[in-house]
Amino acid sequence: MSVIEVIEATRSAVAADAKNAQAVFRSQHELVGVTEVASFTGSGHRVTVDEPEALGGGNVAPNPVEYALIALGSCQAITYRFWAAQLGIALEGVQVEVEGDLDVRGFFGIDDSVRPGFGAVRLRVRLSGPEDAGRYEELAKAVDAHCPVLDLFSNPVPVDRQISIG
Repeated sequence: MSVIEVIEATRSAVAADAKNAQAVFRSQHELVGVTEVASFTGSGHRVTVDEPEALGGGNVAPNPVEYALIALGSCQAITYRFWAAQLGIALEGVQVEVEGDLDVRGFFGIDDSVRPGFGAVRLRVRLSGPEDAGRYEELAKAVDAHCPVLDLFSNPVPVDRQISIG
């Protein structure tokens, strides 16, 4: 199915019943090493997460903040594809680079005034295609307004944490 067909089918399904717009994504995680985590998605994928040796891990996989950057960069690329199709903008290629600045004093509790997450994130997007710069700027604005992971980075999300013992 093409991107346009997916967009049209989704619009039709949501128009028929607004409940069709709701999705729940799930994951489960188990600490299997010093810092190594086996993670499983609701769609059946397995991902390994670990810390670099400098943070006590075995460096067998990306760490959680690297996965956050991966999520942001890949979501940007996908959102550019979807919105180029919706706006009728010819898009031949998308390359995304993401950098995040993290001060480990927050994670380690060395300085509680330092946030444990990223202090800044930089996105560098390179688009290629035959359109003029104005069309690609229109596309970038649409992506900024509709990229789910950019929204997660940009806005607080309520988190309901529950803990059980045993």
